[in-house]
Amino acid sequence: MTRGRPALTTDTVAPLIVPSGPIALAAVVPEEPSTNTALAAALREDPQAWPHMSAYIADHQTAGRGRAGRVWETPAGTSLTVSWVIRPSASGPDLAWAPLVVGLAAVRAARSLGADAWIKWPNDVVVASGVGDVPGWGRWRKLAGILCEVVGDAVVAGTGVNVLQAADELPVPHAVSFAALGAEASRLDVLGALGRELRDAVAEWDADPTTVRHAVEAICATLGWDVAVDAGTGTPVAGRAVGLSEEGALIVEGRSGTRTAVLAGDVRVRRS
Repeated sequence: MTRGRPALTTDTVAPLIVPSGPIALAAVVPEEPSTNTALAAALREDPQAWPHMSAYIADHQTAGRGRAGRVWETPAGTSLTVSWVIRPSASGPDLAWAPLVVGLAAVRAARSLGADAWIKWPNDVVVASGVGDVPGWGRWRKLAGILCEVVGDAVVAGTGVNVLQAADELPVPHAVSFAALGAEASRLDVLGALGRELRDAVAEWDADPTTVRHAVEAICATLGWDVAVDAGTGTPVAGRAVGLSEEGALIVEGRSGTRTAVLAGDVRVRRS
């Protein structure tokens, strides 16, 4: 245990497991290179052992993966690194929405703990900063990141949340943590809130994908901004982000009025 930063263990997580909490099954390890990699491998080996809302939690993740192969690392005892098993209904909501549904849950959880969070399409959770602009991020600062992978009929949803880092422990200028925001939340608090909101958001997604789409649009910080989206095609898609498609794509309207739907890519906020 790091001083002032209690470890996440099987015992400390136990109250969050059903019936008293939202987690169906929890595997808690002291250290793991990547919770997503570990959980995906376990799920492939024995799919039936991991029911919906199972969680694989590392007290310290040493080589976390972000989108496009980026590495995500934080000091020991400061962040919440957990991967979830999500099993949508057999009727099959569009799995391309998974990162946004997880983002919706993460935003709701963060707000319940005192952080005015929003989704930055497609897979980041951000809060606004009054300090100044960061190139590509504008006034937004990253509180959490999401990485989803389809494994069989399930989704492995990795969530990395900056919780206890002091301002000088944050790795990049566009990062922020609950502690840096002045929010008094422990990693266990964040885990419980995230689990409850994820359980509820997936149930909403199963029941009415259109309602979830509107809920995501309402908290999507990207909408209404001038952006450049690098979709890996060579030329960024530039224009104003005006909405989300039924498939979860970002709709960008260019100066000519032409609209382009981008399913995945890196979004940079541009000055108007």
